[in-house]
Amino acid sequence: MASRALTKLSPFNVVSLTLGLAFLYLPIVILVVYSFNASRLVTIWGGWSLRWYIEFFNDQAMLLAAWMSLRVGVVSATLATLLGTLAAVALSRGGAFRSRTLFSGMIYAPLVMPEVITGLSLLLLFVAIDAGRGFWTVIVAHTTLTMCFVTVVVQSRLGAIDKSLEEAAMDLGCGPLRAFVSVTLPLMLPSIVAGWMLAFTLSLDDLVIASFATGPGSSTLPIRIYSEVRLGVKPEINAICTLMIAMVSVAIVAASLAAKLSSEQGESAAPL
Repeated sequence: MASRALTKLSPFNVVSLTLGLAFLYLPIVILVVYSFNASRLVTIWGGWSLRWYIEFFNDQAMLLAAWMSLRVGVVSATLATLLGTLAAVALSRGGAFRSRTLFSGMIYAPLVMPEVITGLSLLLLFVAIDAGRGFWTVIVAHTTLTMCFVTVVVQSRLGAIDKSLEEAAMDLGCGPLRAFVSVTLPLMLPSIVAGWMLAFTLSLDDLVIASFATGPGSSTLPIRIYSEVRLGVKPEINAICTLMIAMVSVAIVAASLAAKLSSEQGESAAPL
């Protein structure tokens, strides 16, 4: 045990871990620090200031794009959670029904399919049915993207729940629906919350698929930031990105806590 501990704490491992973390997170740290820069030049430090945060909250175009992203994220995450949970229940409790392989393959396809292909396919669909691109087409696109992630999270949780708990409830007089609502649903609720948080985070950060599905007057915040950056990086962009990082971090921490709670409940509910 001691030799293993020394191996884990060897100088090579410490240096490798430090360089890896620096490679991943140092650019983010620099961006956050320079979001408080008072200078108009993003590469020159001019002292600490909240100037660019104030500029952001006075920029109506950016605020509208941020409000659009929040609305799309909440609605698409809710729809993805609902559909993904139903798909997970069908795959976990539906048995070996006909076309199960095809159904699961269609559910999990967006996990491995490049976002460019998904976005282009949705664009062709919207053009074929003559659907005007805007708020609802972005929601459909983001729901399609994030539903599979919710299904994975909820299905893994359902696999850890002992089916005998539902059978015991039905033996005591509950119908299948009441047994599911009273016994299974509370146990899987943390995974549903974690799936919603994950779907919201993915929707908030998406640029590629939204660029195919959006239309005039319905640009999301990542699209707006991208269009601004192409003309040159402004200090205001650093402030906006810092706020997005903070929001995504909160969502990830909440999803992690919910997943941990789900895992602990799964261990207590798992068969001995």
